[in-house]
Amino acid sequence: MAEVADFGVAQERNLDFTLVEYRERLERLRSAMRERGAEAMLLDDAEILAYFAGYERSVSFYRACIVDLSREPVMVLRKLDEAPFRERTWLAEYKGFADTEDSVARVASIFRERGYSRSAIGIDFGSHAMTVAYFRHLEALLPEAHFVDMTGVPWELRLIKSPTEIAYIARAAEIADQTIREVVATARAGISERDVAAFVARRFIEQGADPGHIGPITVGRGWNFLHGHLHDVALSPGDVLHLELVPRVHGYSARVMRCVAIGGATEEQRATAAQIIDLQDRQIAAMQPGAHAADVDRILRQGVLAAGLRESYDNITGYTLGYYSQQPLRSSDFTRTFNPGAEWRIEAGMVFHMYTSARGLAFSETVHVTPSGPVRLTRVERRLFSA
Repeated sequence: MAEVADFGVAQERNLDFTLVEYRERLERLRSAMRERGAEAMLLDDAEILAYFAGYERSVSFYRACIVDLSREPVMVLRKLDEAPFRERTWLAEYKGFADTEDSVARVASIFRERGYSRSAIGIDFGSHAMTVAYFRHLEALLPEAHFVDMTGVPWELRLIKSPTEIAYIARAAEIADQTIREVVATARAGISERDVAAFVARRFIEQGADPGHIGPITVGRGWNFLHGHLHDVALSPGDVLHLELVPRVHGYSARVMRCVAIGGATEEQRATAAQIIDLQDRQIAAMQPGAHAADVDRILRQGVLAAGLRESYDNITGYTLGYYSQQPLRSSDFTRTFNPGAEWRIEAGMVFHMYTSARGLAFSETVHVTPSGPVRLTRVERRLFSA
């Protein structure tokens, strides 16, 4: 017998979204399942569980939410995690397993109990939680089931953001902006990147951001320093401090890149920054609903190359923003990316991190595409700062 949470109690909880919004998400998933012929589906990626169930946890043990076309979804998770699950989820039904039990077998048993041992079961084969070993085990436990490839489908359903999601991202953007301003005001020769990181982590928490990843903070050189390491060496005049801040609010992240020239910027650096910013401004202005992603990408990519700012442009120029797990396997969401081969079109409600780098400098913005055009959610001054 499944444990059942009281819906009246659930309505009083501090849920991240209304029950109406969660149910609307569920119905969109069910529509996608019908289109692909799946009678039931496993949701197990952390970000996907958060989106559809309101709760996520690490994959130390396999855990998943089972969704079918008519009955209430059921979450399968460690008994140890039942209390935090009840605190955050909108779901009414869950089944726990002891740490000594076979968690995949527990999932398979629920499929059998619900009459789906011979049914079409949707699987996202791109999920980090669905390892090859887990899938083979599930196949062996449900030998008469047919597994339907639903790779990427739950991620696609997250692309258009609700007003509440936009509000969380906008708040994260405010925190990013304010923290950038404070770092610029305190940066100087003699402090280390680690000193800056410690300051950023504290200010994120003080301003209401979630604990966790703060973003790359390093010294910028060339164009491929964006994911550089944190160093303990003191900053010196001539260094450029690279800041990519990624605060999260209720899991939703905004992102912004700025850089600070320690000891003052050179004329060449100021000119380079002006060129980069101008090209990126043109790109962001082109992010209108219906615009072709490859055309938007080309504005910045070809502009940077034509200006001689880089010899090659090997990375994407933007990607999806949204919810990020508190146990991140993905530091970025590449459900949609801006690149020369991108065949998709921009839609109102999408949110992106648009970024670029050259000659040791980097700039980026969080951009919300509204029905009337792009809006920058990050609003800190767009220039090369000096300390």
